[in-house]
Amino acid sequence: MPPPCIRCETQRVINLETARKLGIAAGALAGSLKGAYTSLYYPGRLLTSPFPLSRIATAVIAAATGGIAGAATGNQLVQHLFPHGEGTPWLCLGCGHSFRVLN
Repeated sequence: MPPPCIRCETQRVINLETARKLGIAAGALAGSLKGAYTSLYYPGRLLTSPFPLSRIATAVIAAATGGIAGAATGNQLVQHLFPHGEGTPWLCLGCGHSFRVLN
């Protein structure tokens, strides 16, 4: 059960550690898909052409680098919300207040 917000006493709070992990996973997935898609279907190439093996390797490398960049971006998007101090970080979805609760 999440603690209520310190400022507005609402129960609509999210654990920022969980949000950070979800941001990293979502960023990695989006970056991988974008990297693979752009390497396979860039403008000027017909989709009906044969699919050589070298394009598979290019798509894998583009997906890996896009995934790394996406994971870093997902981490940075959530990391700035963390309050200073120790304890479990929480973010209120009602008022936007971030706070920590010592266990």
